[in-house]
Amino acid sequence: MAKQLVQRYMILIAGLLLMGVGTALVTKANIGTSPIASVPYVLSLKFPISMGVMTIGICVLFVVLQALLLGKQFPKIQYLQVFVGVLFGLFLDLGAYMVSSINFTMYFMNMLALLTGCIILAVGIYLQIIANAILNPGEGIVKVISEKLGAEFGNIKIIFDWTLVSIGIVISLFAFGSIEGVREGTVISAFLVGYFIKLLRRIAFRLSSKRTAKAVIEQGQ
Repeated sequence: MAKQLVQRYMILIAGLLLMGVGTALVTKANIGTSPIASVPYVLSLKFPISMGVMTIGICVLFVVLQALLLGKQFPKIQYLQVFVGVLFGLFLDLGAYMVSSINFTMYFMNMLALLTGCIILAVGIYLQIIANAILNPGEGIVKVISEKLGAEFGNIKIIFDWTLVSIGIVISLFAFGSIEGVREGTVISAFLVGYFIKLLRRIAFRLSSKRTAKAVIEQGQ
C-alpha cells in the first residue's frame, strides 16, 4: 500500500513537471498561452513577478474558494492542493528558464512550439489523472463548482477556462490598453490539449485491452 502511494505521488509530481514545462513552451511560442495560465501570464507582464509565482497565488485562491463553497464538507486532505499549486508554479518557472534561450524567427516555428507544448501539457495532465492523488487546484475548483451546480465536469471546465481567458483579456485591456498575452495560441491550446488527453486515454485503453486479452489467452493455454 505504501509503495503504491509513493508511486502515485511520483506520477503526480512528474505530471506537474511536464505540465509546467508544457505551459512554459506554449507561452514561449509568443502567440498566447494556455487558458489556465492566461491570468497569471497577463499579471506577470504588468508586475515584476514571475508567472510561476503568480500561478501559486491564484492556486491558493482556488483552494480558498473551494473551502468557502464546501465549508465543513471540504476534505482536509485537499488542502494539500496548495502544495500541488506551489509545485506547479515552481515547475512553471523552471520550464520558463529551460526554454528561455530558444528563439523563433518564423511563424511556423511558433506554431510548432505551441503544438509541442500542448502535447507535453496534455501528457502532464494525463499523468495527474492516472495518479489519482491530490487534485490540481484548477481542476479542484471546477470539480467543486460542477458538484454544487449538479453540472457535468467537462462543461464546467470549458466555461471555467474561457472565464479565465476573459478575465485575462479584461486585465490586459485595463493594464495596457490592448490585448496582451491572449492570442490565437490560447484558442488553439484550449482545443488541442483536450483532444490530446482524449487521444492518450484511447491509446492507454487499447494497450490495456491488448494486455488483458493476451493474459486471458495465456491462461487458457
